[in-house]
Order: sequence, then C-alpha cells, then structure tokens
Amino acid sequence: MTITIYGIKSCSTMKKAFTKLDDLGVSYEFHDYKKQGIDKDSVKRWVNELGIDKVLNKRGTTWRKLTEEQKQSADANIDNAIDLLVKNTSMIKRPIVEGQIDDKNQGQPILLCGFDEADFDKFFS
Repeated sequence: MTITIYGIKSCSTMKKAFTKLDDLGVSYEFHDYKKQGIDKDSVKRWVNELGIDKVLNKRGTTWRKLTEEQKQSADANIDNAIDLLVKNTSMIKRPIVEGQIDDKNQGQPILLCGFDEADFDKFFS
C-alpha cells in the first residue's frame, strides 16, 4: 500500500485524517503544501478525476480574500482555477489522499478529497 496525504500540517481536518489513518494502521507519506508546494500536474489530475467543485475550497479565507476579478477568472476557466490552486494551496480542499491499495481494492488507485470518516473506513479497513 502506497498512500500520500496532501495538506497543511496545522489544519484541524488534517489532524483528524492523520489520527484516523494511524488508528487504522495505514502507513502514509505526508506532503505539506506549505513546505513543498504542489505541482500543476497533480492538481490537474485531481481536478480531472474529482471535479473543480470538489477540489477548490470556496469556503476558506484564502478564496474570500481574492479579488472579484480573480474569482470570476477561476469560475470561467478551469486552467485559471488550477493556476490559482497551485499558487494558493490553502484553497485546495484538505486532505487529498492518493495512492494504491494492494489488497482490498485489488491494486486499484485511490483518490479521496476531504475527510469523510466513512470513506476512510471503507477504503482502509
């Protein structure tokens, strides 16, 4: 099983996800946006698979601080939205959990966005 969890260490939702994965005995690598940033290809992959509405967090303060022009540009063009996410990683919904589960899902890839305890139980128990 190869799992990477993406996010910001100090985020309370991330702490819930870390605790849940630890409780389930899942080993993972942590990718900290604040220290490591994120590449455009990863964000594109997430948006293509999950949809921009799932990946882009419009409820956070970073989105609210954008100008109206920036918000309209992101809403009008997916590439503009992806560029904004790469530059403002705080707007990526947390956590993103990505990887491969060898046993339960017969080697199928996994991609989760946001912390849903039921989803974590389903994929990692």
